[in-house]
Amino acid sequence: MFFLVFCTVLLHPSRPRSSRTHNMQCRAGKLHLQQPHCCVGSGWGYTSFAYLIYSSSVAAGAQSGIEECKFQFAWDRWNCPERALQLSSHGGLRSANRETAFVHAISSAGVMYTLTRNCSLGDFDNCGCDDSRNGQLGGQGWLWGGCSDNVGFGEAISKQFVDALETGQDARAAMNLHNNEAGRKAVKGTMKRTCKCHGVSGSCTTQTCWLQLPEFREVGTYLKERYHKALKVDLLQGAGNSAASRGAIAETFSSISKKELVHLEDSPDYCLENKTLGLLGTEGRECLKRGKALSKWEKRSCRRLCGDCGLAVEERRAEMVSSCNCKFHWCCAVRCEQCRKRVTKYFCVRKEKRERSGGTKIKF
Repeated sequence: MFFLVFCTVLLHPSRPRSSRTHNMQCRAGKLHLQQPHCCVGSGWGYTSFAYLIYSSSVAAGAQSGIEECKFQFAWDRWNCPERALQLSSHGGLRSANRETAFVHAISSAGVMYTLTRNCSLGDFDNCGCDDSRNGQLGGQGWLWGGCSDNVGFGEAISKQFVDALETGQDARAAMNLHNNEAGRKAVKGTMKRTCKCHGVSGSCTTQTCWLQLPEFREVGTYLKERYHKALKVDLLQGAGNSAASRGAIAETFSSISKKELVHLEDSPDYCLENKTLGLLGTEGRECLKRGKALSKWEKRSCRRLCGDCGLAVEERRAEMVSSCNCKFHWCCAVRCEQCRKRVTKYFCVRKEKRERSGGTKIKF
């Protein structure tokens, strides 16, 4: 299973390195997966203590970001491939397009979301409910109360972990940091207000309300919408680390809403294979044609992945074997029958290949 280059669970514990060596590697951006310390900001210091407390939540959050990215782009030409999911300043995501922007945002959101949720579940001794507004008037007929999910805690800790990966001060680092923040804003912006009524015989004369995390799918959907509206930032070619350049970069990004995803480069043609960029193209990809529960986006996947990329759609039939009619027998076994089902799937192929194979032609 693939994880982002965040501080993650110690799969292979080893002896802690010296503080000086560790700090040098942090600044150089050379700490990767499965290493027993995290590069975190000065607020927490370069300590194994912070790592031990939060690392498993950070790893789980990073993984949830990966899974959500793959779900959101499952039927897009760019489908969140494994190579796109390494986060570092420059070593992993070399491009600065809108897909990179989404990866940073959803990853940052996943880490913040998981830290916040685990705080509410009582996984950490140093945090609990956010009751800072309890007793205050929230609106007409309701007061703040109950146990709000502590997004402030999740935001602060996730920022320490995720933003520490950016060691540069150029436009790309500024872009990554901006998109990290957009991911955190997405979590806060999708929080749900939950209320409980108070009054005689359920009259609900007043309400006590608190904020809860939504399903993470809602955060992913929100960020996918932002992805489609991502802003391209035009900077002077060669803007780098000089004081003047850093000032211009900071001024440019400060004028853009923190909720927006931003990118510096146009996306390549994901229809085509490009070994230099590590792109596989859409040839051989599966697409969807029929199904009652399909969204409009899914129903149009064959046109998007195949037709619009100059490929044909080939229909393939196969037989699937699965367990069915399972029954529990005392004691203690479950016996199932083997059921066979014919299924039809659709794939993008070159037109000449389909003609040679005699595959079924599909109309869009």
